[in-house]
Amino acid sequence: MSVAGLILSAGESRRMGSPKALLRRNGMNPPRGETFLDGLIARFSEVCAPVIVVLGHSEAEIRAGIRLTDEAVFVTNPNYRLGQLSSMQCGLRAMPEAAEGALFTLVDHPRVHAETLRRLLAEPRAEIVKPRYEGRSGHPVFFARSLFPEFLALPPDRQARDVVRGHGAGTRFVDVNDPGILDDIDDPEAYQRLLAAV
Repeated sequence: MSVAGLILSAGESRRMGSPKALLRRNGMNPPRGETFLDGLIARFSEVCAPVIVVLGHSEAEIRAGIRLTDEAVFVTNPNYRLGQLSSMQCGLRAMPEAAEGALFTLVDHPRVHAETLRRLLAEPRAEIVKPRYEGRSGHPVFFARSLFPEFLALPPDRQARDVVRGHGAGTRFVDVNDPGILDDIDDPEAYQRLLAAV
């Protein structure tokens, strides 16, 4: 199955105070000091083609601060202030026609294992495939192409979860030994907890 990666990194990172894409996974391997976005691009590119990264706020700073600029397709969301849904829709519009689905994540989930990505894509086809750790689901999430029109049709005041909730019967959960699927590094306190957990 041909699957594209979709990484959202367009938000303003107001609670963090600096672009989350450029935070570094200090002390984590490989390699030491790798940015959140570089790490995700590297792992997604092992199983997805292409890897689409949606940028918006601080776009120039993020592009200048990462290494793997040739390993992904970067698209700009000029309406990033409208929120996460607008960035997801921007990325879905950039999907190649051959992509049978998208493996979707946010840049603030930096620790997810490459094996988790492979496990999700090895599952028999379902509309939605979610990883689950100790009973809690997280990111990344696989969406079949058949759902793209529903996401794209959502108005700005709705959320992607509105589509997900409507497809509970078509959702498959995959149990993984990967606490990184639950990460939500949204503020300095969460970042410090992540570093302390190394």
